Amino acid sequence: MDWQELRKHAYQLSVSDRLALVEAIVKSLSDELRPRPPIPPGTLTRLVGSLKTDGPAPTDEEIEQMKEERLKEKYL
Repeated sequence: MDWQELRKHAYQLSVSDRLALVEAIVKSLSDELRPRPPIPPGTLTRLVGSLKTDGPAPTDEEIEQMKEERLKEKYL
């Protein structure tokens, strides 16, 4: 299908389908113009390991208390 045929078919689409087509085209251009560098092997494993702690994870109550203390430090 050449450009003229594609354009003709695009005009026959509904507004929502044309918007979806535009989004798909923009995404494909964005992906092509700014390709993401490949993730080196083992990176994710190292990242997951960096999140480990020596103790148990804080409870919801402890997190709320930490947030409250931080806000007091910041604003008082």
